[in-house]
Amino acid sequence: MSRVWEHTYDFVIVGSGGGGMTAALTAHDAGLSSVVVEKASRYGGSTGISGGGIWIPNNPTLRERGHDDSRQSIRRYLDVLTEGKVPAARLDAYVDHGPAAMELLGRSKWWKLVWTKGYADYHPEYEGGRPLGRSVEPKPFDTRKLKADEAFQRPNSMKGPLGLWITAKDYHDLAMVKRTWQGRRASLVAAWRVTSNLVRRRHMATGGRALVARLRMALKDAGVPLWLKAPMTELVVEEGRVDGIAITREGRTEYIRARRGVLLACGGFDHNPVMREQYLPDGASADHSLGAKENTGDGIKAGAALGASLGFMDDAWWMPSVEHPSGATIPLVSERAIPGQIIVSQDGRRFTNEASPYVNFVHDQIEGKHFETWCVMDAKARARYPFAQILPGMPFPEAFYKSGLVHRAETVAALAREIGIAEDRLVATVDRFNGFARAGADEDFHRGESAHDRYYGDPTLKNPNLDVIDKAPFYAVRIQLGDLGTKGGLVCDEHSRVLREDGTAIAGLYATGNATASVMANEYAGPGATIGPSIVFGYVAARHAAAG
Repeated sequence: MSRVWEHTYDFVIVGSGGGGMTAALTAHDAGLSSVVVEKASRYGGSTGISGGGIWIPNNPTLRERGHDDSRQSIRRYLDVLTEGKVPAARLDAYVDHGPAAMELLGRSKWWKLVWTKGYADYHPEYEGGRPLGRSVEPKPFDTRKLKADEAFQRPNSMKGPLGLWITAKDYHDLAMVKRTWQGRRASLVAAWRVTSNLVRRRHMATGGRALVARLRMALKDAGVPLWLKAPMTELVVEEGRVDGIAITREGRTEYIRARRGVLLACGGFDHNPVMREQYLPDGASADHSLGAKENTGDGIKAGAALGASLGFMDDAWWMPSVEHPSGATIPLVSERAIPGQIIVSQDGRRFTNEASPYVNFVHDQIEGKHFETWCVMDAKARARYPFAQILPGMPFPEAFYKSGLVHRAETVAALAREIGIAEDRLVATVDRFNGFARAGADEDFHRGESAHDRYYGDPTLKNPNLDVIDKAPFYAVRIQLGDLGTKGGLVCDEHSRVLREDGTAIAGLYATGNATASVMANEYAGPGATIGPSIVFGYVAARHAAAG
């Protein structure tokens, strides 16, 4: 039976995050016609609500700063990190095509990045790891330049009051506003930005929002169409090949033919309760995800229906978080590195290095079944450092106390009673930690020994991550097991082709990003190791499709 195709393109891309947009630009560069279809009413996907970091070694921005890497060191780092769980050919593709993908994006006048120098790889102590880091982030962008498309960009929480905008580097400095001259200078710059924005009426974006805006401008220049509110409902297969997709658009089903292939770049199963319950570990199935709300595993389910193999479905880009009384999830990144705090389970004991990379922190939490955890800090820590978007020295809102999110007491023993922990146990844990803080070395979990830990620590202290917990009142904040999105999905080869269980490729079907089994396996190379692979394998897919 002959199908009626309402639209025909060479390459059809499902999802408008970093990977999808990169694939569209790559296809255009190769002379292919393409279209990006997006389920949501706003474009950007999880990329748009991320920090916007990109972990792609040897990219042009790093090379311009003299931060060249040997291919051998990069591959060795990834080998150690992934523990043999990812095929060598796929790791080779990531390392070898990453710089070329960034060079292609750099042909656009809108593509401007900076090196986040000092933001270490997440395991700089591993062979091939880099203490200075390999991550880059977009330069701030005035979204007024998007014109009508500005209204359709996915918002995120990076925008500050009165239009204040801060980059990852700015946040690192501002977090120490009460402790260092560098932090105080950063606060003056922030004040100037607020004044400047009011005068110039700019709409400055940073992080993932700036990244998506720059990609959107490049797409506009290339003339690539992006359709919103157009969810994919079916992968269309003809004669054993994925020939296109069906979408719902303006209340009707439309069919789009894809002469060279379809790319699934539509995220993980972050907000699919059935899939979370089916695949994620005990204690981790509750939805505290920061991924785009439309991420419900559409691409994964569509591929699986064609016999695709799935991998790493029991894992996610985990993130310890605070559940705001309003329902918003607040990630805890820098907060776990600040001195004068520890995180304990319901037995009153520490269970890992609090400042460790967030995915590792939660892996330890899940393995030990520490599903109810508390961050315990003193008044000194609360006065000096930001926590859960509360500025240093500012009181926790009353709603935090009423909801049971935060508890306060004049002694550690009284705080233990407040949160249902044995008094002697919590007191002993704090006393032991205080001994480590005075000595400057954490004998239990080695907090502060890694360059990763120290990045968000207090440089005025002997060990930037350790300080005694001794000044009343004392606080306990409930920590949730959250995530930035799931990391399991369709197994792909080095060309981004989706594979069946027997290892053969499903003709015409490609995937990238969180719709795929992560090239990082169960680990996290560094800041931007979610967006980096999505960009690279979007590029790889389009290049392979163009080669025919």
